[in-house]
Amino acid sequence: MDEKIIQSTKEYRKLPVRALRCIYTADLVAGLIVLAVIGAVNYFWLFPKDITVGKWISLALALLTLADMTVSPYFRYHRYRYSINEECIDVIEGYLFVKRQIVPIERIHKLQTKKGPIDQAFHVAKVIVTTGGGDVTLSFLEEERAEQIADSLRKRINEIVLEQRSADERKENIQEDGKKYE
Repeated sequence: MDEKIIQSTKEYRKLPVRALRCIYTADLVAGLIVLAVIGAVNYFWLFPKDITVGKWISLALALLTLADMTVSPYFRYHRYRYSINEECIDVIEGYLFVKRQIVPIERIHKLQTKKGPIDQAFHVAKVIVTTGGGDVTLSFLEEERAEQIADSLRKRINEIVLEQRSADERKENIQEDGKKYE
C-alpha cells in the first residue's frame, strides 16, 4: 500500500467488508450467550410454575436479543468512520447513539494493536490509542492497515517529541543568552 496513512486533510475512511462479517459473528456469539442465560434462568429458575409473567419477560428479552443481533451490526458497520490527519484522530461510531471521539496526536501516551479470536478469523485488528484522558479504539481494521496506522502514528509522535525537544533547547539557549547580558 502506497497510500499515506496520516493525511493532510480530514478524509473519513470506512471499514472493509470483512469487518461486517466480523461484527455479525461477534454479535452472534454474544447473542447466543445471552440467549443461553435466558434459557437457563427459564429452565432452572426460580419462577414458580404458575407465574407466567416471568416467561413473558424471558420471551421479550429473547426477541429483543435476536433483533439486536440482526440489526445492530449493520448500523454499526455503516456508521463507523475514522480519519487520521497531522493533528488528530477522529472516530465516529454507534448504533442507537452516535459517538464521536477526537484525539490530538500530541496527547498520545501509548499505542497498541490487538486481535481477539474472532478478529483473527476475519483478519482484522484494533489499534488502541491511549491518552491521559482515556482510550480510543480504531476497530475492525484490516491487519496490515492496523499495523501501518500504528507505525505511522509512532513516527508522527516521535517527530512531535523531537520538535518539542528542539523548541525547549532553543528556549533554554535564549534564556541563557539573556542572563549573560544582564
